[in-house]
Amino acid sequence: MSHRSDALPVPSGQTRSQVLRDQSIYTQLLEVTRHLQQTMREHFVQLMSRQGLLQERRHTQAIREQEALLSRLLCQMINLLQSGATGGLELQVPLPSKDSRDDVRYGQGTQLSGQPDPVPQLSDCEAAFVSRDLSNRGIDIYALYQLSFQDYNAYQKDKYHKDKNTLGFINLGTSENKLCIDLMAERLQESDMNCVEEALLQYPDWRGQPFLREEVARFLTYYCRAPAPLDPENVVVLNGCCSVFSALAMVLCDPGEAFLVPTPFYGGFAFSSRLYAKVELIPVHLESKITAINTYPFQLTVDKLEEALLEARLEGKNVRGLVLTNPQNPLGDIYSSDSLMKYLEFAKRHDLHVIIDEIYMLSVFDESITFHSVLSMKSLPDRSRTHMIWGTSKDFGISGFRFGALYTHNKEVASAVSAFGYLHSISGITQHKLCQLLQNTEWIDKVYLPTNRFRLREAHKYVTAKLKALEIPFHNRSSGLYVWINLKKYLDPCTFEEEQLLYRRFLDHKLLLSCGKAYMCKEPGWFRLIFADELPRLKLAMRRFCDVLEEQKQDLIAKQLEDAIRE
Repeated sequence: MSHRSDALPVPSGQTRSQVLRDQSIYTQLLEVTRHLQQTMREHFVQLMSRQGLLQERRHTQAIREQEALLSRLLCQMINLLQSGATGGLELQVPLPSKDSRDDVRYGQGTQLSGQPDPVPQLSDCEAAFVSRDLSNRGIDIYALYQLSFQDYNAYQKDKYHKDKNTLGFINLGTSENKLCIDLMAERLQESDMNCVEEALLQYPDWRGQPFLREEVARFLTYYCRAPAPLDPENVVVLNGCCSVFSALAMVLCDPGEAFLVPTPFYGGFAFSSRLYAKVELIPVHLESKITAINTYPFQLTVDKLEEALLEARLEGKNVRGLVLTNPQNPLGDIYSSDSLMKYLEFAKRHDLHVIIDEIYMLSVFDESITFHSVLSMKSLPDRSRTHMIWGTSKDFGISGFRFGALYTHNKEVASAVSAFGYLHSISGITQHKLCQLLQNTEWIDKVYLPTNRFRLREAHKYVTAKLKALEIPFHNRSSGLYVWINLKKYLDPCTFEEEQLLYRRFLDHKLLLSCGKAYMCKEPGWFRLIFADELPRLKLAMRRFCDVLEEQKQDLIAKQLEDAIRE
C-alpha cells in the first residue's frame, strides 16, 4: 500500500537540510513581499488623498498607472516565490492590460459603466496576497468588509469633538439621529430602567424575551394603527434591523436567488444580503426626471416592477421577493396606502415575498403627512408572505442598542428567523431597558415625539436653506434623517468616476457623506446628506461642505479655461 509523503523532494546535488533552508528563505521572502504590497497600497491611498484628487488630474492618473505597474511586478514576484515555496504550485494572476484610453486594468480591462456595482470585489491579484489563511469565502468577506467600511472606520478613529478633536471627521453619511440624546440619556437613567434579575443574566429565549416581544406587539399595534392586536408570537427580536433582513434573506432564498429592490436604496441591504445569504439584489431603477410616466422624481410604479421582474426572469434569475423601505431611504418618500396595496398585489400575482422596512415610521416631521404602515392594512393580499421590520435606531436615536424586530404572520418564517437569535440576540439587560422605553407611551407621545419632530423640522429647515442658497436641487421630503441632494453641476463630465472623486474631496475635508453609487442610483451626482445632528456641529459640517463645493467650482472653471485654450 502506498502512502502519500509530505517530505520535500531532494534535487540532485542538494542535501535535505539545504532544501529546508531554501524553503524557509522562500517563505520569508513571500511574507516580506506581501507586507510590501500592503504598505504600498496604503502609501498610494495617502498620496492620492494629499493630492486632493481633483487639483492634479494628470498627476493622479500617473499615480494610478504607477500603482498598477508596481502591483503587476509584485504579483509576478508572489507567483514566483509562492511557486518556489510550495514546490511547484502555480498561482495564476492576470496581468494588467491597457485599454484604448490607456487606463491600466487587470485582465481584459473592464469598462467604466453607467451602472454602479454596490458589492466590491477583490481582483485575483489582490486576493492572492490577502491571506494564505483565509478560505475563498473568507477572502470574499474580507474584501466586502474592507471596501464597504474603510471610510467609516477612518471616521471612527478620528471623530470630531468640539474640545478634543476639532479637526476630526464629521459624519453626515451614517444615518443616526443625534438630536435628542439629552432626552434619551435622561429617560434611560430613570429608576425603572435599572434591573438586574437572574433571568436577565442568563441565556434568553432566542426569539427575544417574552416580555419584550409582548411589548413590541403592543407598541406596533398602537403606532402602526393595526386593525386588531398584534400577536407576540409573530415577533422575533434580533440585534438590529440588518440582522433581521440578513436572516430573512437566508430563510427565504437559496444562494444565487434574488430580491427586487427599487433604487436608490439603502446600501446596507447589499452588505447584509451578501454576507451570509449570497442573495442578489436586482435594481428597479427609478429616474429623477419628471415625464408623462413619472409624475414626480424617482416614482415607483407597478409597470417598473413588472419590467424589472420580466428582465430578471429572462436572464434565468429566480426572484423570490420585493424589498421596500417606507419611509424610503434615501429619498424620504412615503408610500400612500393605495400605492402600497398595488405593490403588494404585484407581489401576490408573482408569488413573491414582500419585506417592508419601516425603521423611519416615527420620523415623519411634517404633521400634515400621514404615514401608512403595512400593519395598518385591514386586508393583505398575501399575509403569509408579507414581513415588516422595525427598530429603535432611527426613531429613538439609539443605534448603539442594536435592536431590530420582525413582525410576520408566517409562523414558519418566524421560527426559522428565530434560529439566528443564537448568534444575534440582544443582552437581557438591554431587552429590559427597551421594554421599559417602549411601554411608556405617555412619555413618548407627550415628550419625546413632539420634541424629536420639532428638532428634525428645524435641522431640515437649516440645511435646506443652505442648499437653496447654493442653488443645489434636492428631493424635498419631510421624513427620515436625510436629504437627497443633486450635485451634478459640480461634475464634469457627469460620471460615477467624477462622483467618486468629489466624494473623496469631501473626505479630504474631514466630511463624510454618502454618494449615490452606494445606493445603486442610476444617475451619477446624487448624494445623501444627514441633517439630524446638533446645530453647532451641523453648522461646521455645512461650512466644510461649502468649502469643498467652492474648490470644486474653481477647478471646473480652470478646467474649462484649459479646454478653451487647447481648442
